[in-house]
Amino acid sequence: MDEIDQFAAPGYPVFLGSEFEHPSQEAAFFQVVPIPYEASVSYGGGTALGPRAILEASWQLEQWDGKSVPGEEGIYTHPPVDCEGEAAEIIERIASLVHDIAVREQIPVGIGGEHTVTYGMIRGFLEAGIDDFGVVQIDAHADLRDSYEGNTYSHASVMKRIIDENIPLLQLGIRAYCQEEMETRKVHGIHHFDADVLVPNNIGSIDLPDDFPEKVFFSIDVDGLDPSVFPSTGTPVPGGLGWYQTLSLFESVARQSQIIGFDITEFAPIEGFHAYQFSAATLAYKMMGIVQRSIS
Repeated sequence: MDEIDQFAAPGYPVFLGSEFEHPSQEAAFFQVVPIPYEASVSYGGGTALGPRAILEASWQLEQWDGKSVPGEEGIYTHPPVDCEGEAAEIIERIASLVHDIAVREQIPVGIGGEHTVTYGMIRGFLEAGIDDFGVVQIDAHADLRDSYEGNTYSHASVMKRIIDENIPLLQLGIRAYCQEEMETRKVHGIHHFDADVLVPNNIGSIDLPDDFPEKVFFSIDVDGLDPSVFPSTGTPVPGGLGWYQTLSLFESVARQSQIIGFDITEFAPIEGFHAYQFSAATLAYKMMGIVQRSIS
């Protein structure tokens, strides 16, 4: 592998930059896409700072994730997406980048930024002609409002934008929703395993619905995990998923499907508490490992 500079852009180190010689963009299987977008957060802020904090923390990771070395597949970190301008413009920039990754049959790993960025990633697959996939979402919130505070590109509307594209959706760990969102679930037949079922029963494996697509994009809003794991998010909601439970749920989906990409969103670093960005970096790398082992 050809060694590249260990910084994707000023202030943005490459993922796990201290541990590997990093391959070219064309050669790397995992394509890390930092997206420091923050425009519609409704409580605490700071998600624009999340990608850089996660990348910096990744330098402290071990190559061996406990079961394999995901970095052996090659990890390429893109410069951060330009998040200046209108939401529709930013979504198109994300889509354009993910389009090229999808065409090369690589795995985009989105690092947000608010959850709106997931729609840009989904648009990228659609623009690449890939539409036979579903989305699995871990989140505290349903994100199914048609608009929030007049904004159809709000983080609270991202999953509504996705189902409007006729993409099947499965929701995990939800515990905060409004009546509109519950009605949207019914109208669209959205499958779900909410937190009040998963958490008290410590369920770490689910069966995908029989009619769910074989290809899956997996989206994690870190507030889907309990605040005892990730208080570092805009709207932490008690009663969330545990660390090992989250990884186990992702692994159960990976066993049943082909993961075509994933993202981690809504991480907002807390100054002086570097454990949380290290946890987010660890989560991303362990998800890479699960994907690696699912295809081996």
